[in-house]
Amino acid sequence: MIIGVPKEIKNNENRVGMTPSGVAELVKRGHQVYIQHTAGINSGFSDEAYLSVGAQILPAIEDIHSISEMIVKVKEPIAPEYNLIKKGQLLFTYFHLASDKELTLAMIDTSLFVLPMKP
Repeated sequence: MIIGVPKEIKNNENRVGMTPSGVAELVKRGHQVYIQHTAGINSGFSDEAYLSVGAQILPAIEDIHSISEMIVKVKEPIAPEYNLIKKGQLLFTYFHLASDKELTLAMIDTSLFVLPMKP
């Protein structure tokens, strides 16, 4: 599977959807992992840390979404990300659909597969 990890763009969100150790495990199992440039920097992970375990670095969020079968991120998508999601793409993230009608309708419109994380 082709897995993409974009940099979080929600205000005050400094976490990253996958650590280098998570990438290493997925690469070991035969998956391709793409990380957006500097996605992990606010969590203390350099691009080099991801490259050293087999990830590839892409420059922009659009690149991550266009190539990936599954997107792994921390927070639910916000409006600027809605049009990046491809039909049938898997999205593994925290979701708060009950409190956000706009997000809920946008996700329905994309026909994506949602894999919500639970704390």
